[in-house]
Amino acid sequence: MFSIEHEFDATVVTLVDEGAPHLQEDVIVSGFEECVTVEQYDPRTDSVNKITLSMTQMRDLAAALSLPEGVYVRSKPD
Repeated sequence: MFSIEHEFDATVVTLVDEGAPHLQEDVIVSGFEECVTVEQYDPRTDSVNKITLSMTQMRDLAAALSLPEGVYVRSKPD
């Protein structure tokens, strides 16, 4: 299950793990104009882990999801 919310400065997608008994904490993906952040609560450390991806990194990740194993360089848009 997931939800999508449009806030003032970001689009927020929350991914809820509805799988088998070993469920993971929710993942929150926030898309801003200049970057995308991914956050997940870690109960072992009682803290939130957060990574920030530039828009270039996000485009690379999106492209990588549908490619086979290998090393790639995306061409710059015209």
